[in-house]
Amino acid sequence: MSGGFRRGSSESSFAEKNSRIVILTLIIVVVFLIYVYRLFSMQIIQGDQYRKKSRTISSQVNIIPAQRGEIFDRNANMPMVINTDSFAVVITPGEIPLGHYDTVAMRLAQYLGISKFDIDKKIPLKLRKSYSSITIKSNVSFSTISNIAENKIDLPGVSWISKPIRNYVETGSLSHIIGYVGDITQEEMNIMYNRGYTQNSIIGKTGIEKQYDSLLQGTPGSESRTVDVRGRIISDTPVITPPQMGKNLVLTIDSTIQTLAEKTLGNRVGAVVVLKPSTGEILAMVSYPFFDPNLFNTDNASSEYLSLANGPNKPLLNRAVNAAYPPGSTFKIIMSTAVLQEKAFPENKKIECTGKMVYGGRVFHCHIHEPGHGWLDLKNGLAQSCDIYFWTIGRDYLGIDKIASYANEFGLGQSAQIDLPSQSSGFIPTAKWKERRYHEKWLGGDTMSASIGQGYILATPLQIADMMAMVCNNGVIYKPHLLKEVRDPVTNNIIQEVKPEVIFKSTVDADVWKTVQEDLHYTITDGTPAYPMHNKFVQSAGKTGTSEVAQYKNSWHSWMVAYAPYDAPVEDQVVVATLVEACNPWEWWAPYATNIIIQGIFANQTYEEATTALGFHYLLKNGNRQE
Repeated sequence: MSGGFRRGSSESSFAEKNSRIVILTLIIVVVFLIYVYRLFSMQIIQGDQYRKKSRTISSQVNIIPAQRGEIFDRNANMPMVINTDSFAVVITPGEIPLGHYDTVAMRLAQYLGISKFDIDKKIPLKLRKSYSSITIKSNVSFSTISNIAENKIDLPGVSWISKPIRNYVETGSLSHIIGYVGDITQEEMNIMYNRGYTQNSIIGKTGIEKQYDSLLQGTPGSESRTVDVRGRIISDTPVITPPQMGKNLVLTIDSTIQTLAEKTLGNRVGAVVVLKPSTGEILAMVSYPFFDPNLFNTDNASSEYLSLANGPNKPLLNRAVNAAYPPGSTFKIIMSTAVLQEKAFPENKKIECTGKMVYGGRVFHCHIHEPGHGWLDLKNGLAQSCDIYFWTIGRDYLGIDKIASYANEFGLGQSAQIDLPSQSSGFIPTAKWKERRYHEKWLGGDTMSASIGQGYILATPLQIADMMAMVCNNGVIYKPHLLKEVRDPVTNNIIQEVKPEVIFKSTVDADVWKTVQEDLHYTITDGTPAYPMHNKFVQSAGKTGTSEVAQYKNSWHSWMVAYAPYDAPVEDQVVVATLVEACNPWEWWAPYATNIIIQGIFANQTYEEATTALGFHYLLKNGNRQE
């Protein structure tokens, strides 16, 4: 029995060993299969992903900046904005021998004309071993680069790249239209990080440069080299993807008319807008004072900006679209239209102007005091710009609600929708607004002020130009725009063309527009601007305006808005709106300036030629423009 027991025990031990071998074999097989699957997955299923990751890790990529698109006037022959080759000096800290950083930084600072502290700010201690290139200074001259190159042996880790900068060939009054570019800020980066922008991007800050930045940007290229795990270059042969230049823009601006308007406004603080009413194209837009956008290409761009922002008369402000003023008597165009359409007061019925009106315990004086204008109908009330006539019909026959409604139909109190980054909407008040804002009741005196474009009413020069465009177009305002075409920078083919777009359409009857047009022509020939607007070459229609400004005693904003030729199809007409601020010495310049611009456009004359042809040659002798 004992022998049988030993045999059974041996058989049991052998079975246990076999089972262990089987389990171990199964484990080895399972592990092997897992490894095979993992290798298959990494090489076949996820192969592309890992190969891309491998290339990223083993490559050092430097961005090659793309040139921004150029900007042309409507004739598209000579650019107003181009790109100029420039250089940027960079440092790769990891290439500087250990312990030599301070020496290299001090030498480089001397060549660049900056302090070592400026370099240290861009390369803090945590980046001193990095193999990434860091830009130290942009817009470096070729002579400076030559000096650095001659002493390259003493400047390890220092190199340079080509970095095109913006060159504004045409400056002056175009500065508010075109704008300028600058380095992207962190705030801008937070907004635009998902649009392809980087920390080194140059972006438009104002004007067309900002409005159409995505078109002008272009696509950056790249230079890729193989590096080791520390970022040191291994391969001498780079893989280069060339950059693609941004699109070229053709503006609606006519450089000849722009220069004419700029010279005509002279050194007077104000604005001029010239537009085609049939399309909304802006032919000229002048705001004075202006600035030189090339100042922002320097390393002192921040201080230059602060100097301009805090400068007298705010040269960075585009008064044509971003500043709103009381429109004064130009608003009487809207009043005349409202009276005719509403049939609120017979156009041939007369109102007596004695030079003053007593209302609410106050005496309101017309701009013509004793003995006043006498008895006037609508046509003559408009031509003589009689305040008492419009005070009466506004207060007694229209009321503020109808006045506000018609003003809105003309686009006032709303964005003009021009293709610029910012613009003022102006303001049209109502009785409800005053009650909410000031907790005061709207009074008849408020209506009287509104009836002559004073009080709370505000409008930009562009809005006043649009107001007249609605008269030209028999009740339609086309979206004002500065972009005419987008073109390919290589082939010059037109990629996009801006078409006229209606933004405001009036319900006023056609016969009303005809009467308003006739009355505005009569205003030029027999009204207040008859002398300054006298023109033998071309007939026009228009309206003057003067608006009081509290901070300037005995001085007013001077307005003139007109269109010409009066008897031509609207496709051949232009609208000119001129504003001269009250801060200038009073000379009632707006109607003179408007006539000179109209003469220059249609007689194809310069400012000097047009001024002489109109008999205003004495203005040249007095020195209209201070250089």
